Amino acid sequence: MIRHRPKLARRALLVAIVVVLGGSLAGSAPAALGAGTGLSRIITRCPILPRTNVWNRRVDTLPVASNSAVLISTMNAMSSHLHPDFGSNPAYGIPVNVVSWLTAWSSVEFEYDDESDVGPYPIPASPKIEGAGADGDRHVLMIDRRSCMLWELYAAERNGSSWMAGSGAIFDLRSNALRPDGWTSADAAGLPIYPGLARYDEVAAGAIQHALRFTVPETRNAHIYPARHDASLLTGSKYPPMGLRLRLKASVNIGAYGPQSRVILTALKRYGMILADNGSGYFISGAPDPRWDDDDLHDLHGITGSMFEVVDTTGFVNGS
Repeated sequence: MIRHRPKLARRALLVAIVVVLGGSLAGSAPAALGAGTGLSRIITRCPILPRTNVWNRRVDTLPVASNSAVLISTMNAMSSHLHPDFGSNPAYGIPVNVVSWLTAWSSVEFEYDDESDVGPYPIPASPKIEGAGADGDRHVLMIDRRSCMLWELYAAERNGSSWMAGSGAIFDLRSNALRPDGWTSADAAGLPIYPGLARYDEVAAGAIQHALRFTVPETRNAHIYPARHDASLLTGSKYPPMGLRLRLKASVNIGAYGPQSRVILTALKRYGMILADNGSGYFISGAPDPRWDDDDLHDLHGITGSMFEVVDTTGFVNGS
């Protein structure tokens, strides 16, 4: 999904020089683990943000926002149904690179350098890139399961031994800290991407215990907590701000859905989904995995926009 950031003019294609640190520093750098490494090892060793983080807080008892009907109507005009933007095909979804102390650190030149974390970044020699080989956001996510650090890049490109990206952010998965207000991240809303992904290991374990990330084509030039950044010129109150939280209505019957879809839909009732970027309407994000049942996931198309409501998250902050 291509974002629109009016605050900063797009520049011509940048040429970035990767600086691979050697000597004594190389021993502290993270490296890609084997291709068969599952994300469950990350989940068991590192928190996916503290339990008091709003991503991990249930919203099924919070009130409906007073402007819910207007916002839902606007979003329904953009798309009619829920769409899982992930599956068994590695070409779809946002992959995760598990790194360790063996990976070389790389410096990256950023288009939005005034709102990006300088780094360096532990980019594997052959990283898994969202939509690699095609136009799109080209996110690169990297997690070190020992330090519980998360590095994320948007629009990552390599040219020989050089790297460039649109923006980049570094997060401590054990911390509730937010980015400075007004700063983007690898996501337009200034949020971490990884905590909002649907991951197969969670579904196989029977529960997703966090909100999911979703996109719509048009957003307002505004953001609400926990978002830190907006990415639009639209000012009308009918448009959703970044950080908006939706939940699936409790009255929606999910009993006929397949086992994978039911886990996802249960999470959408309990934790909801957070608007994180401009993109296709009602697309929810996940990590690709060959074990996803694509037919099961496809049935999520039966969930329409009218089955959601906007949650009033006033006063809902990290650590409270």
